[in-house]
Amino acid sequence: MQTLFHRLKLPAFPERAFFYFLTIVFAGVFIQAAASDPAVRQPLRLLSLAILLIVHIFIHWQIVWLEEKPRWIIPYVIGQGLLALIICLISGAYAMIFALYLALFGQVVGLFSKNWRRLAAAIGYLLLLSGLSYALIYGLEDLPLWALAVCPMALFVYIYVTLYNRQTQARQEAQALLAQLEAANQQLSDYAARVEDLTIAAERQRMARELHDTLSQGLAGLILQLEAVDAHLANGRAERAQSIIKQAMLQARSTLAESRRAIDNLRAANNQKDGEWLEEAVRQEVERFRAAAGIPCTVEIDLPGDLPELALEAAQRVIQEGLSNTARHAHATQTSLRLGIEEENLLVEVKDNGRGFDPQAAEVQSGHYGLLGMRERARLAGGALQVESAPGQGCQIRLRLPLRPGQHALNAKG
Repeated sequence: MQTLFHRLKLPAFPERAFFYFLTIVFAGVFIQAAASDPAVRQPLRLLSLAILLIVHIFIHWQIVWLEEKPRWIIPYVIGQGLLALIICLISGAYAMIFALYLALFGQVVGLFSKNWRRLAAAIGYLLLLSGLSYALIYGLEDLPLWALAVCPMALFVYIYVTLYNRQTQARQEAQALLAQLEAANQQLSDYAARVEDLTIAAERQRMARELHDTLSQGLAGLILQLEAVDAHLANGRAERAQSIIKQAMLQARSTLAESRRAIDNLRAANNQKDGEWLEEAVRQEVERFRAAAGIPCTVEIDLPGDLPELALEAAQRVIQEGLSNTARHAHATQTSLRLGIEEENLLVEVKDNGRGFDPQAAEVQSGHYGLLGMRERARLAGGALQVESAPGQGCQIRLRLPLRPGQHALNAKG
């Protein structure tokens, strides 16, 4: 049934209910006109009246088609008005005048609700035809009675249709708003799921960095120190071996403390972390490196007292990773470390004269997360990491970290 209505271009519910009612009213008026006037019951006149009334009703039902073809609205109003005039003259019924023209009044109010000039012209046109119909049937002397009856009823139809249109528009806007709210709610749900996934991924990456910078670095340092102890013992240098063992014990305790902090997912809020703290931590790291690897390292440090905590942590971890990589892989004979301020950035520079490597190839090797971790720490601190190396040409790691909130160092790719 719904498909049939769609093919015939018939109005949808609830507008369809109005046209059912309108059809019943027109049929009732037709029956009343035929019953009250014997002249109307003449076969030719009755048949003409019935056919014209059916055509008039059918055109009313094509309102959906009319809304899709706005250029036909004015011809529709003119044609329906003239058709109503002919029907009224054939029927000669008082009720027919009011039924046909009041129905057209309601339609033009809906059709021209956004165009006041056309609405006024259409209402004036229909009132003129209605008055003409009445005058031709009952005479000019009774026009005041027609006016007293039609004008209040036309005003009532105008108010009713206007309120109905506003209610319909409000309902459509509410439905559209509800659809938008549902879409927004779905979008928010999708965003929440994505944020949750990203949060989990970020937390996993953070924990991976912490474990790498604590357990992995600590164990790597211990291995280097134990290898150095083994070499000293093999050469009969027991005192030197004992000194390294003491340093290894201190590093093991430090690694254990940092590992517990990482496992407990706690970030120590150390208000005493400043430039002096970083300098002391770096010098201790360099001493452990010299003792374990036996590689000379020149140190140049010039830091202010007040530095951002993110920059402090990132600088410390990058120095640890850089020295650890030099000790394990570089086969270097000389290293240097520079830590200072340059163009409102904290500059960290770790350099060696070792065998070098391909930075891009090293970052994609499975199980090797040192360079990746350094880049992530630099990014989280708003800085930039540059790695310059090539086979046989040593390695230089340069880290720039902003000293002011909202400032970003110039990105660099190694």
